Amino acid sequence: MDTAFLITAFVTLFVIIDPIGMTPVFVALTQGMASRRRRVIAARACVAAALILVVFAAFGEAVLDFVGISMPAFRIAGGILLFLTALDMLFERRAQRRAGQADRAEEEDEGDDPSIFPLAIPLIAGPGAIASVILLTGQRPGLEGLAWVVGVMLVMIALVFVMFLTAGLLERALGRTGIIVVTRLLGMLLAALAVQFVLDGLRGFGLAA
Repeated sequence: MDTAFLITAFVTLFVIIDPIGMTPVFVALTQGMASRRRRVIAARACVAAALILVVFAAFGEAVLDFVGISMPAFRIAGGILLFLTALDMLFERRAQRRAGQADRAEEEDEGDDPSIFPLAIPLIAGPGAIASVILLTGQRPGLEGLAWVVGVMLVMIALVFVMFLTAGLLERALGRTGIIVVTRLLGMLLAALAVQFVLDGLRGFGLAA
């Protein structure tokens, strides 16, 4: 196998998925949750993201074409949904929901599960990661190329999971005030990322420069 291709795949997916940068987002989205609950959410998010990326690596754009969805449309939809999550983080709506329903905390935790959205998709297996695995498998057609791309992708997902497991340590280090500041800051960054997704989608339709 071409070593240069492996390096390219590793660097591309590391930058796009960003296991290190994902950890503060995970802390913000699971603020106040028990360690066991966090581990379950982390595992569910990583497994779901891995399955999504494997499907797109194997079948590529055919999956989107089958349901009549273009990649630009996928980017726009992901951007809008991510923007709504960013608003929740900016205005602490998630914290307010927990405070207002303290007597039903267990039901609240079960219902307020960020593992699939926004963690698995669009944060881990977002449009950028999906497009990357499609392009990488396109560079090396065949089962061997698919196996190497999927292998590198699974390494990235494993790194994300390991970083998620350190979320409790990071939360204790930051403290409540630090978490609030980080949550607001990440809300702004997620909002900007969401807008970028939408702009990329519009650009794909030729509606933006």
